Amino acid sequence: MSIVVRDVLEHELDSVLALNNAAGPAILPLDAARVRHFYDSAEYFRVALRDDTLAGFMIGVGSGSEHDSSNFRWFRERHADFFYIDRIVVASRRRGGGVGRALYADAQSYAELRYPQMACEVFLEGDHDPALLFHGSFGFREIGQHVMPGAGMRAAMLMKPLCSHAWVRETYGDSLPDEPWVRARQTIAARPRLTGTRSR
Repeated sequence: MSIVVRDVLEHELDSVLALNNAAGPAILPLDAARVRHFYDSAEYFRVALRDDTLAGFMIGVGSGSEHDSSNFRWFRERHADFFYIDRIVVASRRRGGGVGRALYADAQSYAELRYPQMACEVFLEGDHDPALLFHGSFGFREIGQHVMPGAGMRAAMLMKPLCSHAWVRETYGDSLPDEPWVRARQTIAARPRLTGTRSR
């Protein structure tokens, strides 16, 4: 019954799409092209497995990203350096079982090595109290509200300071140890491209 969190695999994208679009109005819908875009470019795209079955996923980007979300832009207009959680989705049958906390703990372990704070939003439509309580118990606090253009959905904009970041920066600077759990995800955009002729 353990929860395993790891990078998403390409063959899982259809399952991620189905899980996202079954999550209800608290999560914006995706299409296959958008999921592929995240797979190719998102700094953080991880899945949670329980009993070898997809139980949830999380997608995140750094403040230097070209991410086109209006919520992301809201944070970037006000803060210089942060890690943004674009979405977290947990399968309905797995909610309340620790999957969301496992994903957030994993994301924090990644982010605190690179950013001083984490940002996310909770839509204030319907029964949003459980989501606000969950994020509040994880250290997030509301710093404002934003209405998404076009969609008209109001969101509570949340941030959480990452207290270990200053120590990591002072100790390691830009030279983090080459350990598997520290390495950044290799997105398509970041992967080296082979040039020149192939040696024989």
